[in-house]
Amino acid sequence: MRWLILFALMLAACSKGPEADLQYIKQARSAAAEWALVNEQAQQGTVTGTYAASMHKWLRDEVHTSLTSLTEPDSPYGDEIAALLQQPDDAAPQALRARSDNLKKIEDSLESA
Repeated sequence: MRWLILFALMLAACSKGPEADLQYIKQARSAAAEWALVNEQAQQGTVTGTYAASMHKWLRDEVHTSLTSLTEPDSPYGDEIAALLQQPDDAAPQALRARSDNLKKIEDSLESA
Protein backbone atom coordinates (compact mmCIF):
# COMPACT_ATOMS: atom_id res chain seq x y z
CA MET A 1 0.00 0.00 0.00
CA ARG A 2 2.86 2.41 0.83
CA TRP A 3 4.43 1.82 -2.57
CA LEU A 4 1.16 2.58 -4.27
CA ILE A 5 0.83 5.90 -2.44
CA LEU A 6 4.47 6.78 -3.14
CA PHE A 7 4.02 5.92 -6.82
CA ALA A 8 0.88 8.07 -7.04
CA LEU A 9 2.68 11.02 -5.46
CA MET A 10 5.63 10.66 -7.82
CA LEU A 11 3.31 10.45 -10.80
CA ALA A 12 1.48 13.60 -9.76
CA ALA A 13 4.76 15.47 -9.29
CA CYS A 14 5.82 14.58 -12.81
CA SER A 15 2.71 15.85 -14.54
CA LYS A 16 3.41 17.14 -18.00
CA GLY A 17 1.44 18.79 -20.69
CA PRO A 18 -1.00 21.65 -20.74
CA GLU A 19 -1.81 21.47 -17.04
CA ALA A 20 1.87 21.82 -16.18
CA ASP A 21 2.15 24.69 -18.66
CA LEU A 22 -0.78 26.62 -17.23
CA GLN A 23 1.44 28.81 -15.06
CA TYR A 24 3.53 29.82 -18.09
CA ILE A 25 0.43 30.54 -20.16
CA LYS A 26 -0.79 32.83 -17.37
CA GLN A 27 2.62 34.51 -17.15
CA ALA A 28 2.69 35.20 -20.90
CA ARG A 29 -0.93 36.42 -20.92
CA SER A 30 -0.22 38.83 -18.09
CA ALA A 31 2.92 40.12 -19.80
CA ALA A 32 1.01 40.68 -23.06
CA ALA A 33 -1.67 42.67 -21.26
CA GLU A 34 0.93 44.76 -19.44
CA TRP A 35 2.84 45.31 -22.70
CA ALA A 36 -0.38 46.62 -24.28
CA LEU A 37 -0.87 49.02 -21.37
CA VAL A 38 2.72 50.29 -21.60
CA ASN A 39 2.32 50.89 -25.34
CA GLU A 40 -0.98 52.65 -24.83
CA GLN A 41 0.58 54.95 -22.24
CA ALA A 42 3.61 55.54 -24.47
CA GLN A 43 1.31 56.59 -27.32
CA GLN A 44 -0.45 59.00 -24.98
CA GLY A 45 2.88 60.40 -23.80
CA THR A 46 2.24 59.53 -20.15
CA VAL A 47 5.45 57.48 -19.75
CA THR A 48 8.99 58.27 -20.77
CA GLY A 49 10.76 56.52 -23.61
CA THR A 50 13.27 55.15 -21.13
CA TYR A 51 10.52 53.62 -19.00
CA ALA A 52 8.81 52.09 -22.05
CA ALA A 53 12.11 50.65 -23.34
CA SER A 54 12.98 49.09 -19.98
CA MET A 55 9.46 47.64 -19.66
CA HIS A 56 9.68 46.21 -23.18
CA LYS A 57 12.91 44.44 -22.28
CA TRP A 58 11.51 43.10 -19.01
CA LEU A 59 8.25 41.97 -20.63
CA ARG A 60 10.04 40.26 -23.52
CA ASP A 61 12.19 38.42 -20.98
CA GLU A 62 9.01 37.29 -19.18
CA VAL A 63 7.43 36.04 -22.40
CA HIS A 64 10.67 34.34 -23.48
CA THR A 65 10.94 32.60 -20.11
CA SER A 66 7.35 31.42 -20.45
CA LEU A 67 8.01 30.03 -23.92
CA THR A 68 11.22 28.23 -23.01
CA SER A 69 9.64 26.73 -19.88
CA LEU A 70 6.76 25.03 -21.68
CA THR A 71 6.63 21.25 -21.65
CA GLU A 72 4.71 21.41 -24.95
CA PRO A 73 6.16 24.28 -26.98
CA ASP A 74 4.67 22.86 -30.21
CA SER A 75 1.11 23.51 -29.10
CA PRO A 76 -1.49 26.16 -29.89
CA TYR A 77 -0.51 28.09 -26.76
CA GLY A 78 3.18 27.69 -27.58
CA ASP A 79 2.51 29.10 -31.04
CA GLU A 80 0.56 32.00 -29.52
CA ILE A 81 3.39 32.83 -27.10
CA ALA A 82 5.98 32.58 -29.90
CA ALA A 83 3.84 34.91 -32.05
CA LEU A 84 3.76 37.37 -29.15
CA LEU A 85 7.56 37.47 -29.18
CA GLN A 86 7.46 38.34 -32.89
CA GLN A 87 5.64 41.60 -32.15
CA PRO A 88 7.70 44.79 -32.35
CA ASP A 89 8.26 46.67 -29.11
CA ASP A 90 5.84 49.38 -30.22
CA ALA A 91 3.12 46.97 -31.37
CA ALA A 92 -0.42 48.26 -31.41
CA PRO A 93 -2.05 47.78 -28.01
CA GLN A 94 -5.03 46.12 -29.74
CA ALA A 95 -2.79 43.47 -31.30
CA LEU A 96 -1.19 42.71 -27.95
CA ARG A 97 -4.58 42.56 -26.24
CA ALA A 98 -5.78 40.13 -28.93
CA ARG A 99 -2.83 37.84 -28.10
CA SER A 100 -3.60 38.19 -24.41
CA ASP A 101 -7.26 37.36 -25.05
CA ASN A 102 -6.31 34.26 -27.05
CA LEU A 103 -4.10 33.06 -24.21
CA LYS A 104 -6.90 33.77 -21.72
CA LYS A 105 -9.27 31.54 -23.71
CA ILE A 106 -6.70 28.74 -23.67
CA GLU A 107 -6.09 29.31 -19.96
CA ASP A 108 -9.82 29.17 -19.19
CA SER A 109 -10.29 25.96 -21.19
CA LEU A 110 -7.42 24.28 -19.34
CA GLU A 111 -8.71 25.38 -15.95
CA SER A 112 -12.19 24.02 -16.68
CA ALA A 113 -10.88 20.68 -17.95
